[in-house]
Amino acid sequence: MSTSDTDTDTDTDTDGPTAGATDRGTRVAGKVAMVVGAGQTPGDTIGNGRATSLLLARHGARIIAVDRDLASAEQTAAMVGAEGGDATAVRADITSEHDCIGLAAAGLDAFGRIDILVNNVGIGFGDGGVTTLTEENWDRIFAVNLKGMWLTCKHIVPVMRAQGGGAIVNISSLAAVASAPMLAYKTSKAAVNSLTESLAGGNAKHGIRANAIMPGLMDTPMAIEGIAAGTGVDKDELRSRRAATVPLGKRMGTAWDVAYAVLYLASDEANFVTGVILAVDGGQANRVG
Repeated sequence: MSTSDTDTDTDTDTDGPTAGATDRGTRVAGKVAMVVGAGQTPGDTIGNGRATSLLLARHGARIIAVDRDLASAEQTAAMVGAEGGDATAVRADITSEHDCIGLAAAGLDAFGRIDILVNNVGIGFGDGGVTTLTEENWDRIFAVNLKGMWLTCKHIVPVMRAQGGGAIVNISSLAAVASAPMLAYKTSKAAVNSLTESLAGGNAKHGIRANAIMPGLMDTPMAIEGIAAGTGVDKDELRSRRAATVPLGKRMGTAWDVAYAVLYLASDEANFVTGVILAVDGGQANRVG
C-alpha cells in the first residue's frame, strides 16, 4: 500500500511537510481519522496521505496512519507527534481482506472509534491502452485502486454504523472523467466515483457521509518522480509541461490542496454534503467535453 502519493523528505518550503504548520484549529477536534496510504514514496515534495495526516492532526484529529510500508507510516506518525499530535502507525495491504479486517480492530484498539476514513491509495504503473495493457497489470491496478477501497469500507463502515455516523473521503482522479491514456487507471478511478456514490446512498440513513476528491495535475512524488522515472523526462521539464496545461495560474496543485479538501469534507462543516465528487484541479474539469 506504499503506492500512496507521499514522500520522505523534510522540506521546509511552502510545498514541504511544514507547509501550513501555523494553521491550527478545531475543525475535526475529538475525531479519529484513519488515513489509508499515509506513507509515501521518496520525492522532492509531500504527497496526499502525509499532508492529509498532518493537516487533520493540526485541526484536532487523532491519526491512524496506514500503509503497506510500515516504516513510512511510522515516519508520518512521528511527524504528527513532533507537532504535538497523536498518531499511531499500522501496516496493512488493503488488497487483503484479512488485513482490512485487522484495520478496524487496530483503529478501535488504538482510539476506541473511527470517525473519518480517507482512502488515498492508487497506482498506475504498467498501465497502457486497450491493446497493450496486460491482464496481469489490469488485475493489479484494479485490486489496489478499487478492490482495496471497497475492502477498507466494508470493514470500517460497520464501526461507523455502530457509532451512529462517520465520514469517508475517497481519493479518485480527474482521469475518471477526462481523457487519459491509462485504461486501467482511468476506469478504476471512474469506478471509485461510482463506489463513492453507492456508499453515500446506502449509508445516509446511518449518518455516514461519503464523498470523493478528483485531483488534477499535482506536484506530488508519485506523479513527478513516477512519471519522470517511467518516461526519462527531466523533472523540471515535466513540471513545466504539466503546469502549462492548468487553467488556474498555470501551476500544478500540491498535496496541501487535496488535504484541505479532505479537511472540509471530513469536518462537520460538510455535514449536509454526501455523494459529491469534488474536482481539485485548477479548472481542468471545465475542459471536459
